[in-house]
Amino acid sequence: MEQDVTELLKEGERLDDLGVRDYRIIQDPDRFCFGIDAVLLSGFARVKDGQKVLDLGTGTGILPILLSAKTKASFLAGLEIQPESADMAKRSVQLNGLEEQIQILEGDIKEADILFAPGSFEVITCNPPYMIGGHGLQNASSAKQIARHEILCTFEDVARVSYRLLVSGGKLFLVHRPFRLAELIQTLCKYRLEPKRIRFVHPHLEDEPNMVLIEAAKDGNSRVTVEKPLIVYGDDGDYTDEIYQIYKMPKYAR
Repeated sequence: MEQDVTELLKEGERLDDLGVRDYRIIQDPDRFCFGIDAVLLSGFARVKDGQKVLDLGTGTGILPILLSAKTKASFLAGLEIQPESADMAKRSVQLNGLEEQIQILEGDIKEADILFAPGSFEVITCNPPYMIGGHGLQNASSAKQIARHEILCTFEDVARVSYRLLVSGGKLFLVHRPFRLAELIQTLCKYRLEPKRIRFVHPHLEDEPNMVLIEAAKDGNSRVTVEKPLIVYGDDGDYTDEIYQIYKMPKYAR
């Protein structure tokens, strides 16, 4: 049953409408709010009916909540190391009445294979920190910097635990930055996560890509498909039709 908003919101927090199934999410503008990358990942991920899904570094729970609306997963778990973000995610799950479908755990990605049994999930999603080490780092303890920089975990940590937690043939779906693509593929292959689909995201048709979506299969064969580019904005400055479809909302001027 959906909870009373006034009972779940804390000082400084806001409530955002996700535009699908009347779901909403609790966020704190002073911390780290989800962006379009999480929404695009929710549209790129393929979850079959009845599958179990784990989101590594779930933040405020955006991916499990969106995937609960867009798929028929039997169970979704979100793992988040920052206590405040994990708490917001848990309250958002309560707010939307999804306690029986989604479980949020506070914990370290590096220890995910201790928190969950090997081969527990058919699908893993991850929107990991994009920046390497201290590049551009201002404050290593801030929630925004932890979300953006590899302070508490590296991409190799994500690949290692994903291999252990996926069933044979299970899929890892992630969004990252193109400038690290060679490293990402090398690391995935090191942990026997074979890239199967790659899709570049371009702000505008004439722009270079600023995101890349990747699907990798545990112990998969060596064969990858590069899909057509995903364009975010049209010539009119509005979202393209495909972006509106991913958001699952009618097209209207921004």
